[in-house]
Amino acid sequence: MTQTHTSPRPDEATSERPSERPKEHTSVGLVIGSVAVLMLLAALDQTIVSTALPTIVADLGGLEHLSWVVTAYILASTVVAPLYGKLGDLYGRRNVVIFSVTLFLTGSVLCGLANSMGFLIAARALQGLGGGGLFVLALSIIGDVIPPKERGRIQGVFAGVFGVSSVAGPLLGGWFVDTLSWHWIFYINLPFGALALAGFVFGFKPLGNRVQHKVDYAGALALTLSLSSIVLLTALGGKEFGLTSPIGLSLMALFLISTLGFIAIEQKASEPILPIGLFKMNVFTITSAISFVSGALMFGALTFIPVFLQMAKGATATQSGLQLIPMTFGILTASTISGQYMSRTGRYRLLPVIGLSIAVVALISLTRLSPEMTSWSLWLSLAGLGAGMGCIFPVVTTAVQNAVPREQIGTATAAGLMFRQVGGSIAVALFGALFASRMAIMMADTNVEASVDGPAGGLANVAELGPQMLAQLPEATRDLIGQTISVALHPVYWIAAVLALVGLVLAVFLREIPLRSRES
Repeated sequence: MTQTHTSPRPDEATSERPSERPKEHTSVGLVIGSVAVLMLLAALDQTIVSTALPTIVADLGGLEHLSWVVTAYILASTVVAPLYGKLGDLYGRRNVVIFSVTLFLTGSVLCGLANSMGFLIAARALQGLGGGGLFVLALSIIGDVIPPKERGRIQGVFAGVFGVSSVAGPLLGGWFVDTLSWHWIFYINLPFGALALAGFVFGFKPLGNRVQHKVDYAGALALTLSLSSIVLLTALGGKEFGLTSPIGLSLMALFLISTLGFIAIEQKASEPILPIGLFKMNVFTITSAISFVSGALMFGALTFIPVFLQMAKGATATQSGLQLIPMTFGILTASTISGQYMSRTGRYRLLPVIGLSIAVVALISLTRLSPEMTSWSLWLSLAGLGAGMGCIFPVVTTAVQNAVPREQIGTATAAGLMFRQVGGSIAVALFGALFASRMAIMMADTNVEASVDGPAGGLANVAELGPQMLAQLPEATRDLIGQTISVALHPVYWIAAVLALVGLVLAVFLREIPLRSRES
């Protein structure tokens, strides 16, 4: 029988409650500041590589694996996130934070040392295994050191961290590429990560209390296999192998078997990672689906805009990062207005409907990408997409926390984050595979490589031209490549627009439970 109301929340089961933690054991300001910096680094690494991707590909090769530089980090951090809460209870959150930061910084070093695309992707996965813990553990740490009355203010600070990272990541990535090298987008994590970790270790003193939990390792394994198989299938199917080939069919079978196995395991687990009974709730199911869609739109759109700007418009990495600011402005503005609306009215159902409607229009406008597109047109499209996302992000968390039983708030919130991350990883992989395939076909049709002086040696060399090499080509050749890249991206944004439309239809069926006022 599904146990959806009996499993204790990890943060409630632990005896490390705020009222029980002696003040002299914790420097609250130092802990919160250190955790905020660590979260910023983990969030930055989801987006900091976007503006550097063309240069990385030109240096290491492997255009067909471009999207995996982003996907490996997102997928790894998503898969391990549900485990970190339980591990914090078993071994102490202080110890688990130290472990996750150490993994993250080790991965950063290896990313900076990478000399091949395969090595870089593996190092990014290691980074994600560490970074995924910081997102989950931060909320638990707030519960340890901040009284309930003040938690909303601190969580607002952490929400701002994600907003800052969405623009600072691409901008910093572009600046490092233009002034130093792409390797420094990973090396910069080391000094800041080490200082923040030191501050956390000195500020957060353990009490030594532990609560024994049964970690759902079987469920975690089944979930990992399910997520990994579907991402591999969407990223490589039809390009590295046929969907009906033995590998393609094997991945399909693995996805189906592991998904069904996960459902069966969660129904019997004493402390399931994701209680299946939650999916019987309208608010949980619809917000999870909307989270999936919003993640796909956010990461899918963000990853390929810098490629277009640098390769089709001739922008530098820094310039392409700056041109993403309108998207962040849209997110921050709309999320602030949405939060105020929910606070005043206690309602939320209208917001994702408005947000996804705006996103559909913005994505359709991005299907008109071309080298001749004006900056203002692009900025308006990106601002509209950001505004759409800003109407969604505050709603999905607030609505589900308001709807589920108190003992399942943590689980439901983590699930929403997981679905958003999964949507992003699948979309980036699928869109990347589609873009690379379209590029190859169109270059063959237009014979682009014949227009490039010097040893071309095949389609891959033309597709992997970096911004610096592109600037040295004749103007006619640059124009031809720019048009090819623009047209190759059009199907990506048409698919994203259809996906946003599906999310809009789902949002219409979202049940509205008036937000209740909770006493501190």
